[in-house]
Amino acid sequence: MDTRETLLKTAQKLFARFGFNKTTVDEIASAAHIAKSTLYHHFASKEDIFRAVIEREGQTLAKRIRDAVEEAGTPQEKLRAYVITRMSHLRELANFYSALRDEYLEHYPFIENVRQKDFEDEMAMFREILSEGLRKKALNLKDGDVEVTALAVITALKGLEYPWTAKTGIADINEHAEVLLRMLFRGILAPDI
Repeated sequence: MDTRETLLKTAQKLFARFGFNKTTVDEIASAAHIAKSTLYHHFASKEDIFRAVIEREGQTLAKRIRDAVEEAGTPQEKLRAYVITRMSHLRELANFYSALRDEYLEHYPFIENVRQKDFEDEMAMFREILSEGLRKKALNLKDGDVEVTALAVITALKGLEYPWTAKTGIADINEHAEVLLRMLFRGILAPDI
């Protein structure tokens, strides 16, 4: 493993355990068994290391979601795969999740870029799935509904991220996702209304 990779893996663990503010460059270098000067050869600052860690975690999450969605057959199965994969893996990627959620990180410009890219990626994926459902007549949508439906579902998921990832196990996430998806697919009105 090369030095940069060692530093990233070490920093990822330390940031996940102690948070961005409580982790120091000295601790990262020491835990990686690398001189601090060597660390600065690869990264300009602690913020630079954190940026690299959250970008990597974001790419990991995006790949897992893409793979799960590509394996699914129908648009409904793709939506299910998206929701369950995102919610079940977000907890593992503590630094990326922290970048999306923690207000104290907002003053770092790269955090807003990470948040914006995550939102844009989610919207693109949902647009694609919903448009496929519309083309295949598998979803009861009109052309103009795709954008607002994608935004509504993503907003609901964002609101559920914290309670689902902080307090529930994988089995609970699957069960909660099924309730959300059932509401999305069938609505909340009784069938005869």
